[in-house]
Amino acid sequence: MLGKTVGDLFDYMCMHYRDRTAIVSGERRLSFGDLYDSGTRLANALMGLGFERGDRLAVLMPNCPEVLFIDFASAKCGMVRIPLAYYLRVEDMVFMLRETRASGIIYHEAFREVVKQIKSEYQEFKHVVCLATDASSVPEDELFLPELIRQGSPQAVASEVCEDDLYFILFTGGTTGVPKGVVHNHRTMVNSLVMELLDFGIGRDEVFLAATPLTHGAGALVPPVMLRGGSVVILTGFDPTQFLETIQEERITTAMVVPTMIYALLDHPDREKYDTSSLRNLLYGAAPIAPERLREAVQAFGPVFTQIYGQTEAPMALAVLSREEHIIEGEDHLVARLASCGRPTLATRIKLVDGDGREVPPGEPGEIVALAPNIMLEYLNRPDLTAETVKDGWLHTGDVARQDEYGYLYIVDRAKDMIVSGGFNVFPKEIEDTLHEHPAVAVAAVVGIPDEKWGEAVKAVIVLKPGMTASEEELIQLCKQKKGSVMAPKSVDFMDSIPLTPLGKANKKALREIYWKGKGRRVG
Repeated sequence: MLGKTVGDLFDYMCMHYRDRTAIVSGERRLSFGDLYDSGTRLANALMGLGFERGDRLAVLMPNCPEVLFIDFASAKCGMVRIPLAYYLRVEDMVFMLRETRASGIIYHEAFREVVKQIKSEYQEFKHVVCLATDASSVPEDELFLPELIRQGSPQAVASEVCEDDLYFILFTGGTTGVPKGVVHNHRTMVNSLVMELLDFGIGRDEVFLAATPLTHGAGALVPPVMLRGGSVVILTGFDPTQFLETIQEERITTAMVVPTMIYALLDHPDREKYDTSSLRNLLYGAAPIAPERLREAVQAFGPVFTQIYGQTEAPMALAVLSREEHIIEGEDHLVARLASCGRPTLATRIKLVDGDGREVPPGEPGEIVALAPNIMLEYLNRPDLTAETVKDGWLHTGDVARQDEYGYLYIVDRAKDMIVSGGFNVFPKEIEDTLHEHPAVAVAAVVGIPDEKWGEAVKAVIVLKPGMTASEEELIQLCKQKKGSVMAPKSVDFMDSIPLTPLGKANKKALREIYWKGKGRRVG
């Protein structure tokens, strides 16, 4: 849309807001000028080491300011970032490095043993760069990141990067199968950032709290905040007490959260002791949220929630439910929108199709397919999968939804999570939303389990709120009354916690494994 690169956006923000605070991390407070200086020096230092435009640079880092320096530097000198999620197996990381032919890695000393294993299996790095507290602790064959930055030239980076150059390759699916490398160039990423600015309600001078990984979801919200003169406060991870304390102390105005984080904040015993009045925009997404718990959240924190819907293949911004649309009292059709993920963003076209690619009748469930300027280029080295996923420019998301007469999308479930019970299609999210209407239910997850009669039977796994009780029978009856006997769980298990993926989503694969272990098939 703009003909700009991500590096151009960094230049813009650093020029316009040079003396303002850009980054807060513990005791460190860095200005936009500091960001420009460190990013520029690192870019020049990397080129001085022999890295070239188009080279792939792996990044294995926790949340810290250096993540943003690396993003700035790689964008300016035209290197392609390969973010490595800390929770992946070493074999997954090595697979990603081989797939991308990575020629360098920058990592934090917290992952030293991981990198040691990686180096034993992958010997193609030109250079390995370590961020450590002490240069003497860095292995002899590696470089010390702070020294590399200090030695880099502060002069403007002399590299001609264009919007068609690759920006990053972000892998998805490493915990559930062979990782897929999602390829984006500067154009698709800049388009995503502009789409966020248009539709996410990001205002001037935001103070953004980053507690989820900067190398992944949270990092995609940092540039839009900074382009409006805002700052980012960095936490190394999510702890509900620390999160609430930081909102109070730093007067946080916006943050990105996932539903399980919202639930943890709601259930925090001392939540009301903290001043959260500075909040004006809590962006949430990445997994379905229970409408009843969302209603609780609006009551607790006010009308500050913005739901965002997208996926790695089209980051963040395919649909949005704005703060103004989070209505908890009033006409039924307005309140019902709490169960939706909003409407398509300004730059996005969406249609719902059946298995043959035909648009479904209004109100009927169909797969979401999207046409937008931020859709990936391809899956790396997977032309077959790319062809299945992107057809005539339209992204087939794998999410099943209904759309109402006003254009609001109600995601029924991931197509792969659908349960086929006795020949009927059952979508777990609809059951989970109903279960969350019970006042004692904190978290609900629904999966299909083996059943001789039905093929798959509907199983609900429940975490209760502290000090509250509910019986299996009353939860089953609630679902029968609301959704009918076919949709209702055949049984309910109570657990202290639901297994989560590292990104905070309910780990349905781990739940299913409890019930399918030893079975030759994973469907009925």
